[in-house]
Amino acid sequence: MKIGVLALQGDVSEHISALESSFRHLKVSGEAVEVRRPSQLEDISGLLMPGGESTTMAKQIDRFGLREPIIEFGRSGKPIMGTCAGSILLAKEILDQKAPGEVKPLGLIDMTVRRNAFGRQAESFERPLRIEGLDRDFPGVFIRAPRIVDIGKDVHSLSRLGSEHVMVRQGNILALTFHPELASDCRVHSMFLELITF
Repeated sequence: MKIGVLALQGDVSEHISALESSFRHLKVSGEAVEVRRPSQLEDISGLLMPGGESTTMAKQIDRFGLREPIIEFGRSGKPIMGTCAGSILLAKEILDQKAPGEVKPLGLIDMTVRRNAFGRQAESFERPLRIEGLDRDFPGVFIRAPRIVDIGKDVHSLSRLGSEHVMVRQGNILALTFHPELASDCRVHSMFLELITF
């Protein structure tokens, strides 16, 4: 199994380490690789889109010709997981843009998001999260986190923080507003791999 991490910006190495821990946790043979070119999508079974800066990431996606290939990858049924900025890019609609179309989303999950809605980096925080399918709380690390404002009828909420959706799934697409790669806990990455292996 080969899993790609979109390596345009953000916590790429941390996600690769978390995926490697997940391979060991699930006792499966796998490799986590960096993805920067459309041709690299052909060799992978799943794609992880990390956190970072959504405007920069969107520009890089277009610069490297990755927009349509990623959309096709998701529509083909292959799993994609987006965390923080990655979840923003997976959305159908992004609110609070400084200019119309500043960040053009991929539209792979029927949700509306608001960027940096939980505050600035200095207001980052950690909260235990109940995540459907996990036997105990997961340490949710929130850094300049977006807010999922609305989800469509086919989108399933896997975790909430109060009344806020913080992890959702639509078919083969997972979106998280927190950073599981910073938690020293590979269970969320293992959930993603299970979409592929089982």
